[in-house]
Amino acid sequence: MEGGPHKADSTEFKECVSLSFTRPYILQLALSAGIGGLLFGYDTGVISGALLYIRDDFKQVERSTVLQETIVSMAVAGAIVGAAFGGWMNDKFGRRLSILFADVLFFAGAIIMAAAPLPGIIILGRIFVGLGVGMASMTAPLYISEASPHKIRGALVSLNGLLITGGQFLSYLINLAFTRVAGTWRWMLGIAGLPALIQFFLMLMLPESPRWLYRKDRKKDAETILKRIYPADEVPRELDLLRQSVESEIAEEGAIGEYSLFGKVRKAWTTRMVRRGLVAGILCQVAQQFCGINTVMYYAPTIVQLAGYASNSTALALSLITSGLNAVGSIVSMYFVDRSGRRRLMIISLCGIILWLAVLSGVFYAASVKSPDVGFMETQHFSNFTCPAYNAASGIQWRCVDCLKAECSFCSNGDNKLLAGACLANPEANEPIKHACQSERRDWYTQGCPSNFGWVALVGLASYIISYSPGMGTAPWIVNSEIYPLRFRGICGGMAAVANWVSNLIVTQSFLSLTKAIGTANTFVLFACYSIVALVLIFLFVPETKGLPFEEVEKMMSDENYKAWKTRSAYKQHQLQEL
Repeated sequence: MEGGPHKADSTEFKECVSLSFTRPYILQLALSAGIGGLLFGYDTGVISGALLYIRDDFKQVERSTVLQETIVSMAVAGAIVGAAFGGWMNDKFGRRLSILFADVLFFAGAIIMAAAPLPGIIILGRIFVGLGVGMASMTAPLYISEASPHKIRGALVSLNGLLITGGQFLSYLINLAFTRVAGTWRWMLGIAGLPALIQFFLMLMLPESPRWLYRKDRKKDAETILKRIYPADEVPRELDLLRQSVESEIAEEGAIGEYSLFGKVRKAWTTRMVRRGLVAGILCQVAQQFCGINTVMYYAPTIVQLAGYASNSTALALSLITSGLNAVGSIVSMYFVDRSGRRRLMIISLCGIILWLAVLSGVFYAASVKSPDVGFMETQHFSNFTCPAYNAASGIQWRCVDCLKAECSFCSNGDNKLLAGACLANPEANEPIKHACQSERRDWYTQGCPSNFGWVALVGLASYIISYSPGMGTAPWIVNSEIYPLRFRGICGGMAAVANWVSNLIVTQSFLSLTKAIGTANTFVLFACYSIVALVLIFLFVPETKGLPFEEVEKMMSDENYKAWKTRSAYKQHQLQEL
């Protein structure tokens, strides 16, 4: 919301804690809208565990890496459409109605997935869920931002990020709870409809964004909401600032003459101030995805298996650690986002991401080089089930990684899993193979190989999450909620969200295929390279918006001498000169 800069020695985190007791209505608004973030996070996490059991139930999914990627990424494809449509719907019908519609879509998708008799129906349900998540992902932070006092705006938008990571953590707990229940993945995916149902009824009891109401000439309604958000003595000033801002925007829009969707998009890219914001906002969203976070969150149990842990339940349990750290990182972000600033947090975050992606690459490379041999005698022990591609007579010594590359499975040594094991045909070709292996207390590997480096990979994953979550996890959403003028906020937020989801789709649809084609180690190197590029671009093009009301952000972005890396100090100097 509008208002002057707050005192430099105060932080939004402290203000947020204080106001949660003195004005609980503000927190009620933020938490209710933030369930959209919870839905986003739950969907991200739940599919990672459900996929393990979908593979077990549908052998065509087990056989096809592309089908696995499609089940995961179709929600992302739906989110692209949802985010694009959500930008228009936000401007046309308001933030509240957009959230309600997103809940309906998400609930329908959850029911479809839970009842799915075929992988194709699961994919259909994932598309519905994606449409809802896409709309919620850009609407929830926008609603929270516009219904929050500017002093705690960053902290409350960070709350949305916390609920995203909280949803991910909850999904892993749900996954673990249903591992031994009949219909495992159906429960995992179906129960996702419950948060959507809760948010639907909560949002029915809450008002529309005061900024949107004022823009639609519903001034009395906007004033009523402002009175519940601000102390009585601050309401006249906030209302006057809101009036000035909206009147200025209406006058400018009248001069522009652009009211259609495509007209607004064109005008956004041809208006220097808005274009600067779009470059910064879209860059943050694309960088968030190309540093590889959703490969970790969507495929965390699979990555844990690639690190050498064979059991589905063990992989899920260990993945819970990374999800928990992500949630903790979001809490840390709420404290530091207005002490250190959005820009600085992202830069520090990317430095840590680059370091730990390099470490993960080294760990997976060492694990592949040191993977156990395929033993002739061990394989002969299961002579009826030998991998068709394995030929001991050729004289070429196979390792476990060679066995998996040949689309076969590795049965570890019964005495020591690091010793030579057997390379056997995939279970879909002959179901008793897996049981024959496991009946001798051996481990069955289809994704990764036995390794002594598994614990190092887990440390690397945990450190990567700790680096990512407080900065790149939440700051891009905060920047996008602050950097656009009101007249373009819905459409620009939609474009930025679409950029986020398109990047997400590219990464999730290609991750498993990349690990097959170039190896897990090289895949993490690739993400590290992307992160280096992102670090440079964010330094050059993303300004600091910490503590600035929306009107002052617009003035900053309109400055003739605008330079993102100098903006903050230059803007403060300009303010002092005016005083």
